[in-house]
Amino acid sequence: MHNKMLPLVTALAALPLAMAATHAQAEEMAIATILPENMSNNSIYPALVRFKDLVETRTDGEVTVSIFGNSQLGSEVETAQEVQDGLTLQSTIITTGAMSSFYDDYQLMTAPFVFNDWRQAWAFLDGDWFAEMMSGTVEETGMRYLGTFDDGGGFVAFTNNERPIKTVEDLEGLNIRTEENPGHVAIMKALGASATPLPWGEVITALETGLADGQFNAPVLNTTFNFHEVTDYTTLTGHVYNSAAWLISEDWYQALTEQQQEAIVTSAREAIEIGHGMSGALATASWQESCETFKECYIMPAEERARMADIARPAWKEWIVNDFGIDAEKVDAFLAEVERVGKEVKESDMAHYGE
Repeated sequence: MHNKMLPLVTALAALPLAMAATHAQAEEMAIATILPENMSNNSIYPALVRFKDLVETRTDGEVTVSIFGNSQLGSEVETAQEVQDGLTLQSTIITTGAMSSFYDDYQLMTAPFVFNDWRQAWAFLDGDWFAEMMSGTVEETGMRYLGTFDDGGGFVAFTNNERPIKTVEDLEGLNIRTEENPGHVAIMKALGASATPLPWGEVITALETGLADGQFNAPVLNTTFNFHEVTDYTTLTGHVYNSAAWLISEDWYQALTEQQQEAIVTSAREAIEIGHGMSGALATASWQESCETFKECYIMPAEERARMADIARPAWKEWIVNDFGIDAEKVDAFLAEVERVGKEVKESDMAHYGE
């Protein structure tokens, strides 16, 4: 009898261990980002470190968070595909082009001159309308949206070799490197420049050889990658707002307890706010550095930005509706909500602090 019972006893003894192993796997949250594991040269990694501390504290260590920077786990598209599976990777952060390949509506974020300032951008990106729009990622991609970071500070600045860009006419005839994103190409063409879409790794060589006259990126990137060594002039236009969406595996999320889910969501929201503040600070510091290192720097005034927007936006809208396939009513609703939020922020400021 003893010998016959031994296999059953052994199996029952092993069952808690097997269940514990499965449970432990479900509670490990691995996050991928292409950005460096650096606390001072980008805003996303420090925000993720804070997220890790909050989650592990709020769950008493039941959920552990690991952060993998520097594209250790692959490209943005590759990591998002892994998150869809939810087995080896539970979360990733991907920028506009990659995000749009998984969720079409995110291509709306390529709209030219979409935000006037950070307050408007953050109020919109953290608001109900955008959250509702992004809630569709669960059904369409199998990934849950946690929020949007500013990529490199959001607002971009031109750098080029030919002349300071102070008006739309100054773009005429310039050959500008863009991301491999048709929306950016449409914007450049509308503004009178030609566009040369190139992958990131070819940008410096293109500027050195004259294949491109200039490029645009957030000031953080312009200083980090020493664009002053290959271009002379920089203009802060903010004609594009670079962003990055934060996603987690829906299957993994649903396997968590209610308390663990709450810890993930509330901690992510705090991390997003930390990222906003740090991105603004880094962008401001980098712009000041740009004015010290480039031959000439210039901040485009609101009036000229509005003039350029009137030229660029119809071309972009034609592209996103007719070529990319976003419904025109959805585009109009997106732009109207951005404008409404901007007005609401100003009115609230004045009501609370200006009257």
